[in-house]
Amino acid sequence: MKERIKKLRSKLDEEEVNALLINNPQNRQYLTAFTGTAGVVLISDNSAKLITDFRYTEQAEDEATDFEIVEQGDNKLETINRLLQEEGIEKLGIEAQGISYRKYLQYQKELDVELVATTDVVKSLRKVKDKSEIDKISQAVEISDYAFEQIQEQLQVGAIEREIALELEFAQKKQGATKNAFDFIVASGTRGAMPHGVASDKEIEAGDLVTMDFGCVYQGYHSDMTRTVMVGEEPTAKQEKIYNLVLEAQQAAIAAIEPGETGAEVDKVARDIIAEAGYGANFGHGLGHSVGLEIHENPRLSRKDDTVLEAGMVVTVEPGVYIPDWGGVRIEDIVVVTDDGCEILTDSPKELLVLD
Repeated sequence: MKERIKKLRSKLDEEEVNALLINNPQNRQYLTAFTGTAGVVLISDNSAKLITDFRYTEQAEDEATDFEIVEQGDNKLETINRLLQEEGIEKLGIEAQGISYRKYLQYQKELDVELVATTDVVKSLRKVKDKSEIDKISQAVEISDYAFEQIQEQLQVGAIEREIALELEFAQKKQGATKNAFDFIVASGTRGAMPHGVASDKEIEAGDLVTMDFGCVYQGYHSDMTRTVMVGEEPTAKQEKIYNLVLEAQQAAIAAIEPGETGAEVDKVARDIIAEAGYGANFGHGLGHSVGLEIHENPRLSRKDDTVLEAGMVVTVEPGVYIPDWGGVRIEDIVVVTDDGCEILTDSPKELLVLD
């Protein structure tokens, strides 16, 4: 954590502030390792404080070992103001995306400092993951791989989408996941045309393609994977064609990932392959996104993101083709950018599985 604090302090001058107040829960955990649900972080050139209430002080002492733990008392803003005055802070950076307008007005009223709105100061540090973060993401991915292997026996004609989602959740939690990464997508048959077709009460039918997009949280870090399988019958020529097209686009995009490429450039690799096959209009979302303490982080693999990829960035690669009244296919892996390319963390097979 000391290295993260050091990097953040180097940003204070750039933001023209004497200290930064951090409300965002994921940013708080990133800097402190504190996993409680209440608390704010105050970082200056001379101190690093975690301010929390009586319920969490003992936990904070155990987890946030590089921070001074301050019990907030009855009035949190009064406590923060006292700390600011003790350090002589004149310009305080606040997370513009981390507080409501109502809270901002409270800050103006109760804190005797000049407030400076900052944007994504800590999140900019979170773009590149260190080894401990990659290890946790890798473990989360391993848990999801296990769940996919386990669910295959239950993917049968007559199975209910919602029950498949529940079994995926059970399998992940049995392996140490603390919670779901998001509401799982299980979309069979024509519902596969909905990229975010959250699991419904639909029964899986013979000849359905079934798309499952799921993930878990392990020690605060997320996994995210998608596989599309056949149930009950061999694929038709069109099903096989669309599946192989999406797989080709995904593999080409993964091969294009390396430091120096931009998110937009990698997105274009997959998008061009799908467009040249005549399905460009059926791939309407970005190619991928970073994952970490949140399920959707920056950078993105998207036509709109010119962020240059760096070693240590972790991103999903998830092209898809969605055809109304027919169905869809998506395949998604998590990869980590390395010095000379990338490493695929997701280990589940990607050939089209036909399940009885």
